[in-house]
Amino acid sequence: MRGGGLGKAKSPRVESAPRRRYGAGERRNTMPAIDEDDRPRKKISHEIGQDLTLLSVKELTERINLMREEITRLEADIARKQATRSAADAFFKK
Repeated sequence: MRGGGLGKAKSPRVESAPRRRYGAGERRNTMPAIDEDDRPRKKISHEIGQDLTLLSVKELTERINLMREEITRLEADIARKQATRSAADAFFKK
């Protein structure tokens, strides 16, 4: 049953360039997929009570700044909530 049967159709063969094999100590000259500066930076986070022995002075300073920013944010939210509470108290005391 050759020819007109329901067998598999042959796909055309595509020729590819020969692959180069690299010997020991020989490296390819390729660019990295992502440049170091283009990589997303890991978000700095700090856990209260975290072991600090492995952190550098720079990392500790960054964490202090992060915590100061967070304190400022928390204080602003407290002030906003106190203002809302005072306005509500004034409205309902009439």
